[in-house]
Amino acid sequence: MSPRRPLLAAMAGLLAAPRLAHAAWPADRPIEMIVPFPPGGGVDNMVRAIVHHVTPRLPGARFAVVNRPGAAGQIGFEAIFNAAPDGYTLGAVTNTAMHAVAIERRPRYRPEDFTYIANVVDDPGGFWVRADSPMRSLADLRDAARRAPETIGVGTAGIGSDDHMLQLAFEEAAGVRLMHVPYNGTAPVIQDVLGGSLPIGSLNMSEGLPQLREGRLRCLAQGGPQRWAPTGQVPTFREQGFDVLGGSARGVAGPPGMPAEVVGQLRQAFREALADPAMIADAERTGMPLRPLVGDEYRTMMREDYEGLQNLWRRRPWRQG
Repeated sequence: MSPRRPLLAAMAGLLAAPRLAHAAWPADRPIEMIVPFPPGGGVDNMVRAIVHHVTPRLPGARFAVVNRPGAAGQIGFEAIFNAAPDGYTLGAVTNTAMHAVAIERRPRYRPEDFTYIANVVDDPGGFWVRADSPMRSLADLRDAARRAPETIGVGTAGIGSDDHMLQLAFEEAAGVRLMHVPYNGTAPVIQDVLGGSLPIGSLNMSEGLPQLREGRLRCLAQGGPQRWAPTGQVPTFREQGFDVLGGSARGVAGPPGMPAEVVGQLRQAFREALADPAMIADAERTGMPLRPLVGDEYRTMMREDYEGLQNLWRRRPWRQG
């Protein structure tokens, strides 16, 4: 027998034998969950909470949370959008920040083309004042702004933030002009309102909740379609006659073109996690206003928000004033 024949026979046997299958998604490797903002913020906290409850519902799944902050979230949004659509890269997306960036400039992503998995949180915005402020309602703020246009400072987390959009929406509804005071984040806004150097802070309800409970801040109005239960004493903008909605929706999406089977498994896992009493209890304990929207419902909400901001930009481009 030729010395080559045993080798050829062995190779033929290997080719004829069934190939060892790779582990099916999601067990091949960890799923990277990109957070486009720094650790410890509202988006980061949302991601870590929901991942904890989703993991047991995806057998074999392991999540690795990776913070990719910068450029008002643009760096992280681009990383999510341009990742391989294999189910191993997902990330946190927000309505206002992601949409505002895409309206102001040309990022390497298209909001309408993300694979939307599930919205988790919708944190209404609010107008906050120090507890001893003479302003008791939005009517008081409107009247003061009419008497002294562009002199009442409103602090926000930055130009194009959901806090800034809430200010612009109120100005449109009330027919007034306030003075925008952009900060680098929400913490210094709260500090200056408490210190008395800033009359109004525009920030999310969950962010002001601790000071509200301590009696250090009051909230003139909240921007949800209805009152968020932990701040049930605070009326909405609409209840006070101003057709204004505003806040920060935070959810999870993937790049375009993900396999339908993977998307289906992810959406089901998130749907179950968001209905889990343990997840609901965690959200109540940590002050996360849940708004579960899965799949097409989530995509529709994001599309409507994007169109609304585009209309606002045409009337009032916020980078110019």
